[in-house]
Parts: sequence; structure tokens; C-alpha cells
Amino acid sequence: MALFQKDVNPIPSKPIARTQTTPLPGALGNGHASTFQNSAAEAGLNKAEPGGIPSESRLTVGPNIKLKGVEIEDCDTLVVEGYVEASMDSRVIEISESGVYKGTVEIDTAIIKGRFEGELTARDKLIVHATGDVSGKIRYGRLAIEEGGRVHGDLDEIAGRSKNTSSADKKEEKPSANPSISAAAE
Repeated sequence: MALFQKDVNPIPSKPIARTQTTPLPGALGNGHASTFQNSAAEAGLNKAEPGGIPSESRLTVGPNIKLKGVEIEDCDTLVVEGYVEASMDSRVIEISESGVYKGTVEIDTAIIKGRFEGELTARDKLIVHATGDVSGKIRYGRLAIEEGGRVHGDLDEIAGRSKNTSSADKKEEKPSANPSISAAAE
């Protein structure tokens, strides 16, 4: 009857420290997928302060967890293993194979292994793995799609749009040849 002993304490007296394993330098992934980063840590996005403590705020929505109707703020990295329906503006979103995100995201880097539906703006890069499915209004700085990954909807590159806008802004800033016209406009 070891299961029912009263003197066994199921709660540890000290908090259990989570350790993060990093791949060895030069370690190869499997097959053609090795060109894709598997997580934000491998992408070099979790910078550590002196002493080895990550200098980021990280939120993980675990499997079987549903988070609906929220605005996520001040979160450097969001890891979605369950279901999230929200809006956020942050640095990194990582959607695992079991994860689903519905909503609006403005992010530096998006790593998609699960499903995303909504408006996604990846200012730096959007990485879609073989199991990833991204749909909706998608804007990206750089795009990498692994064979089997799906991206569908309204798709546009940010860099292409900014070039057009910057040339239009330069035309507006150009001073008029007639000084009386520019003075009248002020």
C-alpha cells in the first residue's frame, strides 16, 4: 500500500528548476528540414543576460488550454501548444504542431508548426514548417516555407510595400519651385 502512505509529500519543498537544452554546435537536423529553425531558442531569439538568465518575458499556453478574447501585452515570446484567440504585438510567436492561434498578430518573427488564422504581420520573418497552416491576411519581411507547409489568403511582402510608400513620401516632401505656393500651403 505504498500509494496511500500519509508521510509521503507529493509536493516538493524546493521549486524544480527548468533546464533548457541547446543543440550542439554543428549538429545536423534530419533531412531537408535542417534549414528551418525548430524553436525561438534555435533562431537565436532568446538572448541571455550575464549569468545565463533569459532576458525575456515568455508565455506558454499549454496543450488542452484555451485562451479566448484577450489582448496579450508585454510578452516577448508566446508559445502556443493549445488554443489562443487574441491580439498581440510582440517579438516572437511560436505555434507548435498541436497549437491553434486565431486573431491579429504584429510580430518580429513567427514560427508556425500548427495553425494560424487571422491577420499576421511578421516584420522580420515568417517561418512555416511542414505541419504549419497559415491563412488570412499575411504580411512578412522574409518568408520560409518548408515543403508541405501551407500559406493561403491575402499574402504580401512588407519590403515591397515600403519601397513604394517611401518614394511617394519623397515626392510629397519635395519643395515647390515657386516659394509663394509652398508658403501659401503652410
